[in-house]
Amino acid sequence: MSTKIFNLTNSRNSIFANILLQKMNNMTQTKPIESSIRKKLKESLDPYFIDVINESYMHNVPKGSETHFKVVVVSEQFDDKPLITRHRMVHDLLKVELHDIHALSIVAKTPEQWEKSSKTFTPSPACRGGFGK
Repeated sequence: MSTKIFNLTNSRNSIFANILLQKMNNMTQTKPIESSIRKKLKESLDPYFIDVINESYMHNVPKGSETHFKVVVVSEQFDDKPLITRHRMVHDLLKVELHDIHALSIVAKTPEQWEKSSKTFTPSPACRGGFGK
C-alpha cells in the first residue's frame, strides 16, 4: 500500500508531489537581503531590540521582492550620538545591501528613548509613487 502512495510514476501522484514541493519551497524560501541586514545589525550593534521589516509588498514590485525595508534598531551604541550619525552607522554597515534595494527607512533609538516611546514606532505610509499607486 505504501508503494502506491509514494509511487511518483503515477501522474496523479507526480502532479500532487510537485505542487506540494513547490508550496514547501515557497514557505521555506530564504530572504537573503533581509537575513543579511539582520545579521549585520545584530553582529555590529548588539541591539537591545531589532526588527527588520520587508515593506516591499506595499509597493508595485513582484511578489517576494526585497526592495523596500524598514529597520528598527535600539542600541546602546547610539547613546550620545545625533540621529544623523546613527543613520550613517546603519548605512555604513549595509553598504552592500543598499546596492540591491530601493528604499531603507531607519528608526535608530537608544534604549532610554525606546522605553520612553512605549516601544513603538510610526508605521510607514502607503506607497504614493510608481505606476499610478
